[in-house]
Amino acid sequence: MNLTRFRYIPIIGTLKNYKKEYFTKDLIAALTVAVVAIPQSMAYALIAGVNPVYGLYTAIISSILGSMFGSSKHLVTGPTNAICLLVAASMRNYMGLDNAYQMLFLMTLLVGALQMLYGIIKLGKVINFVSHSVIVGFTAGAGVLIALGQLNTILSISIKNSAQLPTMEKLYYVLTHISQTNYYALGLGLLTIAIILICKKINKNLPGALIGIVIPILIIVMFGLDQKGVKLTGAIPSSLPPFKMVQFSFDSLNKVFSGAVAISIIGLVEAISISKSIASTSRQKIDANQEFMGQGISNIISSFFQCFPSSGSFTRSAINYYNGAVTRMAAIMSGIVIAIVLLFFAPYAQYIPNPCLAGVILVTAYSLIDQEEIKRIVKLGKFSSDSLAMAITCLATILMPDLDYAIYSGIVISIILYLKDTNKAPVRLFIPILEEDSRISRQELEVIDNKTDLLIIQLEGHLYFGSAFDLEQKLDNLVGKAKLCILKMENVSSLDATAINALKIFIKSVKRYGGETIICGARPKINTILLKANLEKELERDYKFTLSEEEILNSVAITTENERTVLSCEKDNSVVNNFAYHLLQSVTNFNGGNSSNKKTTYLENSSVN
Repeated sequence: MNLTRFRYIPIIGTLKNYKKEYFTKDLIAALTVAVVAIPQSMAYALIAGVNPVYGLYTAIISSILGSMFGSSKHLVTGPTNAICLLVAASMRNYMGLDNAYQMLFLMTLLVGALQMLYGIIKLGKVINFVSHSVIVGFTAGAGVLIALGQLNTILSISIKNSAQLPTMEKLYYVLTHISQTNYYALGLGLLTIAIILICKKINKNLPGALIGIVIPILIIVMFGLDQKGVKLTGAIPSSLPPFKMVQFSFDSLNKVFSGAVAISIIGLVEAISISKSIASTSRQKIDANQEFMGQGISNIISSFFQCFPSSGSFTRSAINYYNGAVTRMAAIMSGIVIAIVLLFFAPYAQYIPNPCLAGVILVTAYSLIDQEEIKRIVKLGKFSSDSLAMAITCLATILMPDLDYAIYSGIVISIILYLKDTNKAPVRLFIPILEEDSRISRQELEVIDNKTDLLIIQLEGHLYFGSAFDLEQKLDNLVGKAKLCILKMENVSSLDATAINALKIFIKSVKRYGGETIICGARPKINTILLKANLEKELERDYKFTLSEEEILNSVAITTENERTVLSCEKDNSVVNNFAYHLLQSVTNFNGGNSSNKKTTYLENSSVN
């Protein structure tokens, strides 16, 4: 079988090359992931403001489909805290409607369609426009929001229509009704948190979340705490996710569209970031566009099985990889294990206390605040673009009523700050120096206070319309400072019409002051642009822009005197037609020269061509 025919369906290649020895390792990883995924998925469903059973449905379907079609062998797709928070924010105003769940599943379909579209039109690189700092800021803000949103649950303070209230309103209500705290519920929630933290200290592979829920269940059954105000999850259907057509309407589509766009972007950022993080250790090559397709297909099909939007889970993916998963079959099997548990053990889930699920969420929310990464970004500069983008996104996430707008604002701010940083044109100045062994070296200058005979102007980076004004100003300050100006362009990566115009203005200005300009070191791509712009006509010389600085300088003997360059040329029949000779023959008479200290030098016989 020619597997290249199925490169968009990676599971076929996995099954074709699957070996018996892989099964045991994949199964162990799958069981471990399922143990963590069951309580997590139910807890995340509460963040989204929906019944916990929908979290299990999402964990089953998305983990299977995401692994079948995604690029990463170790990524586990399913409910995630950030996505669930976005879902809650997007659906907050609609959860009281009769068709709320239909709108939710329509949003899942739309998210998948958008993600699949991104993959089809090859937008994998566009994900780089969402900076790392924006993601750090968003996840930190999301962690704070998630924690604040669970306070009423862990304290067992009832809030009418809580799913429709912004987090800050819920926080205000909790603080003003703190006397209604149920201390049995609070005790069970704190017990779950303590168990999770203790398990982490003993062994990171221990299923702390599961143990932290099972033990309180035993306590509730033994002491009848459900009769003392401790709220339980309630009955969960003992069945597999049912197939149901998504109900479409333009009115519902309009209501969920903005949230779907934000979720589609953040979901892909999560999936790609996690995949690349694991791939840096596993050495697997990640295809961003294929991962887009995988996440898109997962969400599209999941929407017909009553699932809310999903993405790659860092926690479950890390557990999957570090517990020995060899292939994508491990994530697929984890979904199957969850389905088996739901089918045969769902009746026992009704005893799970909501405060304990809130405890699981609070631990997860705290882990979202990456303190080390925040410190690293701030260390780069408190007012740097990265720090500002992170801080603004974090605050917008916490304070803005619509979370999707917080994401957009972070992305826009990141791009604006990036453009602010790139509107400067790096320009470095050098003069050539002849060493004792006749080698030519360069001395860098910070400023040009006095005139010199030859000045090397090294241009760097992206010279485009955003930096053209800065480039023009810096070059204008150099006009009249040297008889010969060499524009070295080997470090120029891009050049547009506005920047070329700035170069033309400089060349003409130098000519008016009796000097000349030469361009060297242009890469093939930049050379083509310069030729198309007819820049050689401005220079009035016939030579190649691709010549290196060394080829230019090595054709002329250079000496230094009093920390500056003095050039002179003696006409010789063998070099009458030499370009460098014609270019430099008048340099000795330049005002910047010191005629009393000049030494005679000679051009090499080789011509510059």
